[in-house]
Amino acid sequence: MRVGLDQMPALPLCCKGLSLEAALIRFDGLPPVDTTELIGAWRGTDLPSGHPLDRLLERLGWKGKRFESEDHVDPLVFEPGLALDPAWLPLKTALRWPRLARSRPSRVGFLLLRHALRAHGPGARLASVCFRGCTSAAMIYDRQPITDHFRRIDATRLIGMMQTRAALPYFFLLTREA
Repeated sequence: MRVGLDQMPALPLCCKGLSLEAALIRFDGLPPVDTTELIGAWRGTDLPSGHPLDRLLERLGWKGKRFESEDHVDPLVFEPGLALDPAWLPLKTALRWPRLARSRPSRVGFLLLRHALRAHGPGARLASVCFRGCTSAAMIYDRQPITDHFRRIDATRLIGMMQTRAALPYFFLLTREA
């Protein structure tokens, strides 16, 4: 069963999702976010939409994103709060072979190597970007061909859409941490 974002608060996110078309329609209908509103820590959750990366980050222990300032963003924070350098993550491989990326050997390898993959500085920056007819906050990765675009669901939740030339959009939810 597919559900809309307006129904999400009452549903377990790990079990529900949207079609790509429904996710795009809902994303386009949401209001913009200013870059300064993102400052702080955000808990991330997949929003399944049929993308090859659906549920992969959560399986690997993804915690969310941390926005220290507009010029210092930790785009990939994993449990227990470890910021990873996105430059070291094999995005093209994960997109090409998603079953391999979700496999137990890949997960174990990631857990063993994640401290070696930690960031030694910011991995992205924030900017206001006009995308799909709306100017809103976007996170631009420093060393990956990725831009995450954000729209507001409510005062504490955002929807993010990862855009890359290598694949269709990937959707996720962010909830502000207290």
